Amino acid sequence: MDFPEELKYTEEHEWILVEDDIATVGITDFAQDQLGDVVFVELPEVGDNVEAGETFGVVESVKAVSDVYAPVSGEVIEINEDLLDEPETINNSPYDAGWMVKIKLSAPELLEGLMDVSSYQEFVEKD
Repeated sequence: MDFPEELKYTEEHEWILVEDDIATVGITDFAQDQLGDVVFVELPEVGDNVEAGETFGVVESVKAVSDVYAPVSGEVIEINEDLLDEPETINNSPYDAGWMVKIKLSAPELLEGLMDVSSYQEFVEKD
């Protein structure tokens, strides 16, 4: 399993990369591995507001349908439209081409509640 050190993680297995006040969000390598082959992705609309801990999308695989939760609050400023036609990109490249949304942060202090890579690795090992 791959867990990039520069990312933050949630207990729901989302990852987040923050650059200035923009957060890029996707699901982790662990999550995509547990789901199996991803066959469908539902994403929010650009301009939607999301709240930390609330559902913003859905990932459907051959095994299950799973909600995806926002790790932070803010406005969706971009979605990865490629995933709508090629959802399997999440399996092949969860941290790069498989990103899901970009969110303009409205409450940067929420980042403090997210896990760093070592905390997430420990969490996954217990899961």
